[in-house]
Amino acid sequence: MTTEQGHPGLYVHVPFCSAKCIYCGFFSLPSVRLIPDWLEALEVEAGLYVPLYSAFDTLYLGGGTPSRLRVRDLELLLGLLRANFSFRAGTEITLEMNPEDARPETMEALLALGVNRLNLGVQSFDEAALSFMGRRHGAVQSIGAIEAARKAGFRNLGLDLIYGLPGQSVDSWLENLDRALEYRPEHLSCYQLTLEPATLLERMVRQGETVLPGEEESRRLFLATSKYLTGAGFLHYEVSNFARGEGFVSRHNSKYWRREPYLGLGPSAHSFRENRRWWNHRSLKGYLSDLDSGQRPLAGEERLSREDVFLESVCLGLRTCRGIDLDLVQNSPGALPAVEEIVHNGLGILKEGRLIPTPEGMVVADSLALLLLDYSCG
Repeated sequence: MTTEQGHPGLYVHVPFCSAKCIYCGFFSLPSVRLIPDWLEALEVEAGLYVPLYSAFDTLYLGGGTPSRLRVRDLELLLGLLRANFSFRAGTEITLEMNPEDARPETMEALLALGVNRLNLGVQSFDEAALSFMGRRHGAVQSIGAIEAARKAGFRNLGLDLIYGLPGQSVDSWLENLDRALEYRPEHLSCYQLTLEPATLLERMVRQGETVLPGEEESRRLFLATSKYLTGAGFLHYEVSNFARGEGFVSRHNSKYWRREPYLGLGPSAHSFRENRRWWNHRSLKGYLSDLDSGQRPLAGEERLSREDVFLESVCLGLRTCRGIDLDLVQNSPGALPAVEEIVHNGLGILKEGRLIPTPEGMVVADSLALLLLDYSCG
């Protein structure tokens, strides 16, 4: 079984934030002091991978908070990437930005640097929700950021939103979506608030300071989101992601779900190529130290077995509107009854030789994958 191949994508982890949100499990530091050292190390790391990659067709600047970089730092970053790697014509270049960093002059500079896709971390238009999450912006700043992006000329704008907050009703969440749609974004990422280890939110829940919605409440919120946004013309193309048509699907993130190759640079970044996965130190100190000695800053790696590839292909495929090719499971004698059960229960449909999850199926995507695997191995 081989990986679906395509042009590789490039991810750069920018590990700097102004402060830590209560739910965030990503690696980041509430300081910008080491940005020059990080940039120097990143240039060394990029050089170590030049022989392996001919050209990329997506570039994603994530974090952390990439918009914490000054325009001059972003110029240096994109300059060193272009000096080491080739990028195909029409490369999708995405940058994550927090609303408080969205100054008009910054927006114009980003476009001039070639950034053509912007993700704004709005998270909510409700002030109480923003305060609870530890965000450092208000709804007014989010609206100002959206308007600044449009005025600068961004035509591929995504908004990140979070639902499933303590006490949140379906109606109040749909009011948030309604506010978001007023600004006609091309993309919406709607993430359910989840517990990540060693976060402030995890401690709050463990100590009984707050309670997150239960399974049935979460299910209702998810289905209401899918129904509302597809009714507004959006394509629900992955569990948490919606696009205003195929042309605005995240090409970079789709590589993860399709198991296409990608290279990750920066501390904690992951990479994937030819059924091999490797990841960097989740520590800026360890990252800088390894690169100072001229070696790749690897914390670990793994070679995926045939069984691992099968598991990933099923699990990731059933998170998306593409589903999985039935050829993937055709040699498993127990798979057909599992497929029939999934379709009978309204959790999937058969279309052009593929098993496609319905919204109800996406709610339990991991369970669908386990069902197929159990039947296949039984």
